[in-house]
Amino acid sequence: MGELVSIVMPVYHAADYLERTIGCVRGQTYPDWELIAVDDCSTDGSFALLERLAREDPRIRPVRLKSNRGAAQARNRGTGLARGRYLAFLDADDVWAAVKLERELAFLEEKQAAFAFTAYEFGDGEGKGTGRVVAVPETLSYREALSRTVIFTSTVLFDLEKIDRALLMMPDVKSEDTAAWWNILRHGYTACGLNENLVIYRRPARSLSSNKLEAVRRIWYLYRRQEGLSVAESCFHFCFWAWRAVARRI
Repeated sequence: MGELVSIVMPVYHAADYLERTIGCVRGQTYPDWELIAVDDCSTDGSFALLERLAREDPRIRPVRLKSNRGAAQARNRGTGLARGRYLAFLDADDVWAAVKLERELAFLEEKQAAFAFTAYEFGDGEGKGTGRVVAVPETLSYREALSRTVIFTSTVLFDLEKIDRALLMMPDVKSEDTAAWWNILRHGYTACGLNENLVIYRRPARSLSSNKLEAVRRIWYLYRRQEGLSVAESCFHFCFWAWRAVARRI
């Protein structure tokens, strides 16, 4: 038996995706995991589906929040319940390669790191890869991360023996995952990047212009309110962030 990996997955109206997403977890070549699936008061039958899948595989642990709290609080509840040495996040509509945990665990141990993340591929509404792969750097510091939001939530892995669980709790802000990574890195940790495409980020077709505008609002809010950067510092990092965001989608 290897060390237990706790996988935290927030669930909200994800019934159309859960079979495949949980299937990719059950198909991992590294078998020592628990999946803490936190349902945020879905009304589409997601929790009933989770309960059925849990009866098939006791490694699946369904949890249901008493009220709708959002993805950050769902992840935080799961993080608090995690029993493993390692912690991973997986969004309910994303897809892992079968070797994701095995390869990333080996990488984390090789680097003797507390925080790892991998490359990923944009997927279509069906979860099929589009060929657009986001490469990642070997390491990422706090200052570097401010200018490039390259850490994708479903790719991360943490060693809870090397990082305080409290640092993994996400704030109640938009783009809470990015805010969390910045907070961890600001506390002196370095994120190690495994440049292997091990995750598909499902991106259903929707209004690209409104998404871009919302992304701009969110990143600016994080710079100014969450990180307390000056207008000049925010503009500096924003220019590099915008350039990389465009390049990543070409």
